[in-house]
Amino acid sequence: VQLQASGGGLVQAGGSLRLSCAASGGTFSSYAMGWFRQAPGKEREFVSSITWSGGTTYYADSVKGRFTISRDNAANTVYLQMNSLKPEDTAVYYCAASRIIVMESLIDTWGQGTQLTVSS
Repeated sequence: VQLQASGGGLVQAGGSLRLSCAASGGTFSSYAMGWFRQAPGKEREFVSSITWSGGTTYYADSVKGRFTISRDNAANTVYLQMNSLKPEDTAVYYCAASRIIVMESLIDTWGQGTQLTVSS
């Protein structure tokens, strides 16, 4: 499967943005999907993930209650709705697909990344 992330941009603190990740070339519904991010000078970190059915979601503590992951298997797309954005959310966001579980070591495919900048 190939992944194409979009939706990043510049937003003020407290604002909202939705990232999208469109999949092609594979059976999207058989993959667990997730989002990671990498801020300048920092390691890539897990943000959120969703099981193949969409029935279970996981969040990093830093985004819990502010971000919501969802997926539309008919549209082969996973979303990350980000609310109450903070400057520390500034990073390149990567979507990822795994046939097993969304852990960095088990990712099958990475998207190209989309930049989010949150101004204070």
